[in-house]
Amino acid sequence: MKILPIEKVREADAYTIKNEPIEDIDLMERAATQLFNRISDITDLSRPVKTFCGLGNNGGDGFAVSRMLANAGYKVTAYIVRYSDKMSPSCKTNYERIKNVRNATAIELNKEDELPEIETNDIIIDAIFGSGLKRPVKGFIARVIDNINKSSASVISIDAPSGFFCDTTNTTNDGSIIEANVTLTFQFPKYGFLFPENETYAGNWEVLPIGLHPDFISDVKVDSFLIESSEVTDIRKIRTKFSHKGTYGHGLLISGGYGKMGAAVLGSKAALHAGAGLITTHIPSKGYTILQTSVPEAMVSIDIDEHIFSEVPHLSKYNALAVGPGIGTDKQTAKALKLLIQNTGVPIIFDADAINILAENKTWISFIPQNSIFTPHPKEFERLIGKSSDDFERNKMQREFSIKHSCYVILKGAHTAITTPVGNCYFNTTGNPGMATGGSGDVLTGILLGLLAQGYSPLETSLLGVYIHGLAADIAVDNMGYEALIAGDIITNIGGAYKLLDK
Repeated sequence: MKILPIEKVREADAYTIKNEPIEDIDLMERAATQLFNRISDITDLSRPVKTFCGLGNNGGDGFAVSRMLANAGYKVTAYIVRYSDKMSPSCKTNYERIKNVRNATAIELNKEDELPEIETNDIIIDAIFGSGLKRPVKGFIARVIDNINKSSASVISIDAPSGFFCDTTNTTNDGSIIEANVTLTFQFPKYGFLFPENETYAGNWEVLPIGLHPDFISDVKVDSFLIESSEVTDIRKIRTKFSHKGTYGHGLLISGGYGKMGAAVLGSKAALHAGAGLITTHIPSKGYTILQTSVPEAMVSIDIDEHIFSEVPHLSKYNALAVGPGIGTDKQTAKALKLLIQNTGVPIIFDADAINILAENKTWISFIPQNSIFTPHPKEFERLIGKSSDDFERNKMQREFSIKHSCYVILKGAHTAITTPVGNCYFNTTGNPGMATGGSGDVLTGILLGLLAQGYSPLETSLLGVYIHGLAADIAVDNMGYEALIAGDIITNIGGAYKLLDK
């Protein structure tokens, strides 16, 4: 799914109105119907609804959905936040319509008025400002927003929380911003929803289709995307009847160290469960028994050192490489990593300590094979690429790093972000807080290695890998809850994730 900048969303609206064709008021009615359907699904008819509407089309959406809710039996109070004498034509039409609706009360709220009381049981619908806001909210409207935020009522924002900047950081936004429990946004996710810094404002957000013109959506050029199941399903390679283990590649995982052999075990298992034909794991010699016992399906390459990765095995038989989980940052390990980079022509998956070593030896990054994949968590990203003042700047730095070094960067976290050598960014939609557990990243590295070995391109590997990783964890958490989930549970459910994609 494409993520459009706000100015492109406005163009999509205008294109739809002109080319469908459809009147603005009718497009608003279509959007309000989608809002009504979703809000009535998630709210109890017995709870009072208080809608705070601005004077633009977002306010018009608020009045329209308030009318529909009142007609369905909800007790609705719709406040018009009168910060100006001007009102958009469609907003004015829907304001007039709600005045005569049973179960609905329309009240004008002016700056000199006392702010309404908000009860814990109330459902608040925020329709003051939409997604196009560019200035901090101050004064009278800020008082309205602050009054909503200090209540303990459930808050649903329409399109975007009022006061929220969608395409730029809110860390420097010194105005008031609605803190929504749920945001129901139209047609496209908003860029700002994908970053941790905005979780307080957007809450749990959902995209509601409103029938914007498919030609515009198909043709518009963007550089940000949301990964959906349909896209990864299209990537999937179908196994043929006469295929064999050699058909699905041979991956080399360089992993593990003294006290950290679990990383090698988890990565090896994940690579095999992801579908690689063969996996060889290069480990310190002390770990031989551990790996052979834990993962008998994997072959073992034994380092001459008992405790660390110190030498590069022969690479000619491997079509995919991953390095880093549990290897440590010993000087000899760093030398071996440098030799690995110098002696292979295939893309490398860099994780964990391999990233930390490169962060201390940044001149080596220029020599990594093109289309390699980096999988940092936020602290590793900071060491490798640098500190940022906010999530938007960090995403910009991530894109620039991918372009400069012709590589893929998978920044792990909620909505894991994948940047590409052409500067695009893909945000993941699977996964959950239960994945915040040791070894989860090792599993992702293994999945990526298993996919790359099978012949998926680095882009396909990245997209399918993060999606499968998160989906397997979603299946696991349904049975176990967040706290009990461990990395091995993700591996156990990789097969279930593939089966879901087959449906």
